[in-house]
Amino acid sequence: MKKLAILLITLLGASLATTAADDAAKVIKLEMTEDVGPALWIKTQHAFDMASRDSADMVLIHMNTYGGAVVDADSIRTRILNCDIPVIAFVDNNAASAGALIAIACNKIYMRKGASIGAATVVNQSGSAMPDKYQSYMRGIMRSTAEAHGCDTIINGSDTILKWKRDPQIAEAMVDPDVYISHLIDTGKVLTFTSNEAIKYGFCDGLAENINEVIEQSGYHNAIIKEYEPTGLDKALGWLMNPALQGLLIMAIIGGIYFEMQSPGIGFPSVIAVVAAILYFAPLYLEGLAAHWEIAIFILGIVLIVVELFAFPGFGVCGISGIVLAVIGLTLAMIGDFGGGHTPDISPDDIVKSFLLVTLSAAASIAGCIWISSKFYTATIFGNRLSLTASQQTEDGFVAVSPDLKQFIGKEAVAATVLRPSGKISIDGHYFDAKSVYGFIDKDSEVEITGCEAGQLYVKPKSDK
Repeated sequence: MKKLAILLITLLGASLATTAADDAAKVIKLEMTEDVGPALWIKTQHAFDMASRDSADMVLIHMNTYGGAVVDADSIRTRILNCDIPVIAFVDNNAASAGALIAIACNKIYMRKGASIGAATVVNQSGSAMPDKYQSYMRGIMRSTAEAHGCDTIINGSDTILKWKRDPQIAEAMVDPDVYISHLIDTGKVLTFTSNEAIKYGFCDGLAENINEVIEQSGYHNAIIKEYEPTGLDKALGWLMNPALQGLLIMAIIGGIYFEMQSPGIGFPSVIAVVAAILYFAPLYLEGLAAHWEIAIFILGIVLIVVELFAFPGFGVCGISGIVLAVIGLTLAMIGDFGGGHTPDISPDDIVKSFLLVTLSAAASIAGCIWISSKFYTATIFGNRLSLTASQQTEDGFVAVSPDLKQFIGKEAVAATVLRPSGKISIDGHYFDAKSVYGFIDKDSEVEITGCEAGQLYVKPKSDK
């Protein structure tokens, strides 16, 4: 009997534990303690995907940030507003600037004592306020985010009053110092709430000192917390999608192509350009921003540029079309996939910013390449490896332009250098300028002289008829 009682108690305990586990709320915790940027946007997407797969009851954002990039904050707040799972923010000290926008998008906000939220004015790298064009956009998304949580319509006699859960005007005052709200904020100041002030004006749902208190105040007394841990790939993709690094990669692509055009064959500059292109497009493709056709546009543009440089004299329609396509491919890859029968939710500002990043980086790369060429290709520190310093002596077989070059027409010669299409040929140990009638001719190839014009011989491969 004693053994039977122990067995029954054990089974009962296991059953109760299983029931408790089944009844426990599933909470996905997302740490948001870094600057808002591409890395955080990638982490947010994957955390919300995990919450959807696990059928979570709540997504808890543990926030302590001073802000960051507006475009990534806008993407995060849109993902929060469109999420079917309740999203709770725990402001553990700071939700400033872009962080305030993200917090306001959440269904509920809890704050630690002494925490603050607000100060969402758009600033540049030096901390100075950006022009009103940017402030206007930020004011708009702050208002619309607050409005997304709805309002109650109160009818008082003949008056109809809208009582917002989160007042859009207060949200705007966190951006615009010109907003005046009686008994709250005067003009000339940007609004930032303390935790108690945020509770008073509806921008905080309660005080909490830790994650467990937040979960309990949200109505869950038994919860299983699963924290999203970004993978190494997530971190790498976020780093590669940093706009500053993207600008450097564009410079490397353009610079590699430029220097490759200055030397025969496929060499180190080509490797640099290809690696930079892979590092530029790979994270954008993996994150669903760059589509196959956008990458194909870029490749087609590069092919047209190469064809223009090596197959046709001068620089015309083919080359210009190649430049335009390359710029379009690089720009569109940044701002979203237009395929699949839909248009991504982007603003004209997104297109302008991406276009400027591409064009300014390309211009800087070309200017830098020209400067490097002028400085280092003639620098004696590199010796003859980067610059040609040898003199062409008559006793070595080099001769000036001869007036009787027509005597060589119909004769055979050997390509002394690569003709792409111009170069030098050797006739009986003497060197002459020559130009290929079409295409490239490799060094040491046998050629046939077909004509002479302006002191230059024209040749074609000997095998051609």
